[in-house]
Amino acid sequence: MLYWIMKHVLLGPLLKTIYRPWVEGLENIPKTGPVIMVGNHLSVVDSFFLPLMTDRRIYFLAKSDYFTGKGLKGWFVRNFMLGVGQIPINRSGGSASEASLRAGLGVLAKGNVLGIYPEGTRSPDGNLYRGRTGIARLILESGATVVPAVMIDTDKAMPIGAKLPRIRRIGTLIGKPLNFDRFAGMTADRFVLRSITDEIMFEIQKLSGQTYVDVYASTVRAQLAQQTKKG
Repeated sequence: MLYWIMKHVLLGPLLKTIYRPWVEGLENIPKTGPVIMVGNHLSVVDSFFLPLMTDRRIYFLAKSDYFTGKGLKGWFVRNFMLGVGQIPINRSGGSASEASLRAGLGVLAKGNVLGIYPEGTRSPDGNLYRGRTGIARLILESGATVVPAVMIDTDKAMPIGAKLPRIRRIGTLIGKPLNFDRFAGMTADRFVLRSITDEIMFEIQKLSGQTYVDVYASTVRAQLAQQTKKG
C-alpha cells in the first residue's frame, strides 16, 4: 500500500510533472515471473525513476542502516525507502556479497522483479565500469529472466555530491531479455561468471552509449577520493 501511494499519489506524480521522464522498451519486461533488471548506475535517483516508468514493482537492495534510524528522521527515511521499493540487506553473519545474494534470491523466489547495478556503485564520472560477478551467480541460481535497462541523464539531474536536484528530462531505455541457459549448473566456474557479467555490461554499454572502462568503479572512486584528500 505504501509503495502504491508513493508511486501513484505522492512522489510519482511530482517527479513526472517536474522531470517529464520518457521510456522505451516496456514491452521487453515479462508480465509475470521472476525478473532481474540490470542497468547502469549514474545517480542516487536511478532507483526512483526506473520503477516509476514500469508497470511491475521493482525491488532494490539497500543497507539495513537506512531502516534502523531513530526518531522522526529515522521514521521518515525508513518509510521513504520502503515506499520506493527498497528492501534491507541483513549483513550480520556473513559478507555483504553473500547477504545481497540471499536477499536477491528471496525476492526472485516470490516471482518478483529485482533491480541490480552490476557495477556495484555509482559511476564517478559517467563512464561504465567493470561488472561484479555476483550478478552472474544470482542469475544462475535463480533462473530468472534478465532484462537490461539503462538510465539517461540522471547524473545531470542529480550529480554525485549535489545537495539539490536539477531540472533535466530523464529517460529510460529497456532492452530485450538476455538468455544464459547455456551456462546452467556452472555457478562454481569463475570464468563462466565473468563471461556472463561481461556480456551483461556489453549490452548495457550498447543501450546507454557510455564509454566502457575495464576497471571497477569502486577503485576509481577510491583513487579520486585519495587525490581529493591529498589536494
